[in-house]
Amino acid sequence: MDDLSVSNLFAFCGLNCSTCRVYTATRENDPVRQKAIREEIAATIYERYGSRVTPAEVTDCDGCKSETGRLFSGCRKCEIRQCAVEKEKGLCAFCEDYPCEKLRKFILAEAVDRDPGDG
Repeated sequence: MDDLSVSNLFAFCGLNCSTCRVYTATRENDPVRQKAIREEIAATIYERYGSRVTPAEVTDCDGCKSETGRLFSGCRKCEIRQCAVEKEKGLCAFCEDYPCEKLRKFILAEAVDRDPGDG
């Protein structure tokens, strides 16, 4: 995502990409710190979803609206992203079906997974 405009920093679902750990790991210049962030992400994926992922499998991501091809594997599989791209919506909020069941389930899962101290 070479264009760092505000609209491109928000995923289709409304999440702020600049607060995403995968996105911040992509932008980390210190290789030691980047490795530590990717290890943290891999551990979180296992804790939340039960999937074992190595830090090397935590691929670079420029945000789900990226046109560079650098997109985290979880984002590539995201049903919400696929739907928004197909419907040509910049944000789910602009869709006539908003909020759809996919988005409701996602928001509920994010609210449950979120630590109260996360802000």
